Amino acid sequence: MNSYTLIVAGGKGLRMGGDVPKQFLPIGGKPVLMHTIEAFRLALDDVQIVLVLPTEQHNYWLGLCEEYHFHSPELIARGGDTRFHSVKNGLALLPNDAEAVVGVHDGVRPFVSAETIRRCYAAAAEGKAVVPVVPVVETVRQILPDGKSVTRSRDEYRLVQTPQTFPLALLRQAYQQPYSEAFTDDASVVETMGKEITMVEGNKENIKLTTPADLNYAQFIIHNYEL
Repeated sequence: MNSYTLIVAGGKGLRMGGDVPKQFLPIGGKPVLMHTIEAFRLALDDVQIVLVLPTEQHNYWLGLCEEYHFHSPELIARGGDTRFHSVKNGLALLPNDAEAVVGVHDGVRPFVSAETIRRCYAAAAEGKAVVPVVPVVETVRQILPDGKSVTRSRDEYRLVQTPQTFPLALLRQAYQQPYSEAFTDDASVVETMGKEITMVEGNKENIKLTTPADLNYAQFIIHNYEL
């Protein structure tokens, strides 16, 4: 069974406070995105990766690969106006492989563990639509329509990560739907078709780098954890 990964890296890095998109910022001696790609190459044998980047970033990325002597994925798709359209563009580059499995991963989640990746792909190989999750550790309050709020049991909630992983034929079918603002991730697109979502254990280090504080934490993780 063939395995594919769409790594979506369309961020402009505005919340990082600089001109360089966050997926290209260095941690541990090389750009974030290179760490992310390597995580999948190490976890899965013969995985085929499609990198989704805004068109104006393609040459910059290839220049980084030359500078760091890094082997870029051969397939680079054009980023869209939304994540939905970016994923759809990435899917268009994949073959019609009815038996394949595909994962969609955020380019700025460089610390996904090999175990998390393998759990997701193994479950998807059984025909499931899979998301990795971690428990909620903070107290949760729900804001009601009248502006008041109530405490909810955190045991009833999970934080969703990526790679969100599916049979390729299923995800391709789901992305034939018209775009909706309700599509917040790939699971929500698939769920609209009536497919049940299966949760598997993620890893707590699998954070999405969004703010300068996240980047500082990333430096700590890379020097203190073995994923």
